[in-house]
Amino acid sequence: MEKIDVSGLSCPMPVIKVKKLMDQGSQAISVTGTSQVSKENVSKLAVSKGFKLNIIRDGKDEWEMELTK
Repeated sequence: MEKIDVSGLSCPMPVIKVKKLMDQGSQAISVTGTSQVSKENVSKLAVSKGFKLNIIRDGKDEWEMELTK
């Protein structure tokens, strides 16, 4: 599983970084971040690319999700 930390990054950077991994053929990605907007945008990207979304941790200031194809 690929792991990426997008904590502290503003959109669109988290989406761009996750999309890059998807475009490289990653089938399982663990994403950690801090921005709720980034969480929503990465979630939308994952669904649009056919990934299943599993929220591991969903705190106000930190979240983690696993994306699997």
